Amino acid sequence: MNELFAGVDLGTSGCRLIIINSQKKIVSESSVHYEQPDNQSPHLWWSALCELITNLEDSIKQNLEAISIDGTSGSILLVDERGKPSSSTIMYNDLRATDEALEIKRILAEDNGGQGASGSLARLLWLLKNEPSSEHTHAVHQADYILGRLANNYRFSDENNCLKLGYDSLSREWPKEELSRLGVEESLLPEVYPAGTNVATIDKNQASSLGLPTGLKLISGTTDSIAAFIASGANHVGDAVTSLGSTLVLKLISDKPLFSSKHGIYSHRLNDHWLVGGASNTGAKVLMHYFSQNQLNEMTPQLTPDLPVDLGYYPLANTGERFPVADPQKKPTLTPRPESDIDFFQGILEGISDVEFQGYQKLIKLGAPNVLTIRSVGGGSYNKQWTRIRKNKLNVEMISPEQTEAAYGSALLALKGAYS
Repeated sequence: MNELFAGVDLGTSGCRLIIINSQKKIVSESSVHYEQPDNQSPHLWWSALCELITNLEDSIKQNLEAISIDGTSGSILLVDERGKPSSSTIMYNDLRATDEALEIKRILAEDNGGQGASGSLARLLWLLKNEPSSEHTHAVHQADYILGRLANNYRFSDENNCLKLGYDSLSREWPKEELSRLGVEESLLPEVYPAGTNVATIDKNQASSLGLPTGLKLISGTTDSIAAFIASGANHVGDAVTSLGSTLVLKLISDKPLFSSKHGIYSHRLNDHWLVGGASNTGAKVLMHYFSQNQLNEMTPQLTPDLPVDLGYYPLANTGERFPVADPQKKPTLTPRPESDIDFFQGILEGISDVEFQGYQKLIKLGAPNVLTIRSVGGGSYNKQWTRIRKNKLNVEMISPEQTEAAYGSALLALKGAYS
C-alpha cells in the first residue's frame, strides 16, 4: 500500500514530475521551467528530470515502484550505441522537412501516420541527409531518450510516439520495405510497445546516482497530448479533449481509426479504443508573442464572450499549419489589429476557437463520431472567459476534468504498467 508511481511530462516549456499512490492520489508534484524553451536539447531534458528527482524526499524515492514518461509529439534525434546524441534535435514545431515529406508521400501509404512535415519520420530523413554519421545507432523521440537514459538501453518506444515515425498502428508493424526505400535502416527503429507496458528495470548505476530503488520499473510512455487525455478521465466514444497549450491539440475517442494526411488527421491506439485527432500550430504561443502573462491576466476579466469581436483571425506564431489543413506555407492572419488590446486579445481567442471548431467538424465529416463532451486541458483551460467563447462557438457540453496535467496521465500509465 506504500507503493508510489511517477509520471514525467517533458512539455513544451518545462518538465513536470507527479507522484501518485495506488489509489491514484497525488502525493508529490513539482516542476522546472527550461531557461531556453526554444532551444531544447537532450541535456536540458535530463538535467531537468535529475533536478526534480534529486529534490524528492527520500521517503518518496524509496517507495517508487514504477515511472513513465511522456514527451512532445514528433520531437526526435539520433544517438550512438552509448546513448550520446549523434545529431541535433528537431522539435515538435519544426517544419523544415518539407522536401522529405514529399518523398514520404510518394512511397508510404496515404493513411500512414508518418505522412507530413510535422512527423518524426520526415525529420529523421532530414537528419540522415543533412547530418550523416557512422555513429547513428538509434532514432529516439524525446520520451524515448529519457527512458533510454534510465534503462541504459535506447531501443524502447511506444505506439503513440512511433505513429509519426511511420509505425503501422493497425497491423502493429513497421512498414520495413517502404522505410528501407526511404533510406531508413531497420536497425535504427525502436522496439514498439503499447503505452503502459513494463519494458525494463532502471540501470543500477542510474539508480545509485539518483537515489532510486534498484527495482524501479520503467513503463513505456506516450506523447504529451495523449498523457493529458488519459489524465482528463475521458473514456467513452464521443468524449473529446482539447489541449490549450502552446499549440492546439484535439483528441476524440472513436470506435474506429481515421487517417487523412492532407488534413493532418491521425489515430492513436489506446486500450480498446482509438483517439482520432490532430494538432494545430495555433495556440497560446501566439498570445505570448504579443502579451506578457500579467497583461493577459489583467485583460481577461474585461473580455466579452457573448459579444464577439469577429476579426476573422487565423492565429499562427509562424508560417505553417498542420491541422485541420496540413499546409507548411499557410501564413498567419492577424490583421487588421484594432486599437484596443482587449479586442485584439479576444480576436485571437476567437480565432483559436474557430480553428478548434473547424477541427472537430473536419473529424466528423471524415467519419469520426459526433462530439458529445469536451474536456479542456493545458494552461488555457483555466481561462473561464475563453471557455465561454469556445462553448458559444462549439455548442457542446464542456466538462472540467479533475486532473489536467500530462504528468498525472503518465503516472497513471506507470501504475497500470506496474500491475500488469
